[in-house]
Amino acid sequence: MDTDDIIVTAHALADAARGAVLPHFRKDGLSADNKETCGFDPVTEADRAAERAMREILGKRRPDDGILGEEYGATSGRSGLTWVLDPIDGTRGFLSGTPTWGVLIAVSQPEGPIYGLIDQPYIAERFEGGFGRASMRGPQGEMPLKTRGDRPLAEAILFSTFPDPGTQPEAHAFRAVAKEARLTRYGMDCYAYALIAAGQIDLVIETELQPYDIQAPIAVIEAAGGIVTDWHGYPAHAGGSVVAAASRRQHDEALEILSQVERSKPE
Repeated sequence: MDTDDIIVTAHALADAARGAVLPHFRKDGLSADNKETCGFDPVTEADRAAERAMREILGKRRPDDGILGEEYGATSGRSGLTWVLDPIDGTRGFLSGTPTWGVLIAVSQPEGPIYGLIDQPYIAERFEGGFGRASMRGPQGEMPLKTRGDRPLAEAILFSTFPDPGTQPEAHAFRAVAKEARLTRYGMDCYAYALIAAGQIDLVIETELQPYDIQAPIAVIEAAGGIVTDWHGYPAHAGGSVVAAASRRQHDEALEILSQVERSKPE
């Protein structure tokens, strides 16, 4: 495995996605199609343009690798590696003008991601994890990523995209965790996962995720010393209900509460 080429390619994808997305951000006339018949799950031309730009690079640089993207689905490969792409994670935030959305890029094997980037184009912050790397680049330069370490749930900062995630039992379980945390905030999309890796917060708890929503955050957070699992402590790279934590204590205390929800374990 040529890890240097994978890293260079990943950054080229992130650069290309920035170039495709930023001309649309905070611009008049940006419209969105709704991918759901019930509720609002928007997709814009910026989402599609960013994924097309990334796929074009992969077709030239890494034609043997597979691709799984939110907007254009799965393309099979022969190398055993799959690029997992979310061109804009947080399109609702993108439409609202908040800089909390991001471009997610992961390189995955069947057992899970081995490298990932979380890129926020507007504020020019890029978080990287895997192959011995755990760092971020931004307006203040480059710095290492390291999670906050163990602390009790009573001192933890918790994030989630929605106040009542998932089913009614899942929402009830989430509120039970939030009741014990010191501070709970909402609506940060993928940027919340980056904040765990950067040592700013302790927990992100979400439900109904897809692989392209979580694989890049898994790689970045684990490289920084954190933990990402499903609500039963199993691997989370397939998506579903996820707990991302800065360290073992926060993770275990949150999981103890969440595990009280009656849900079947995966096979």
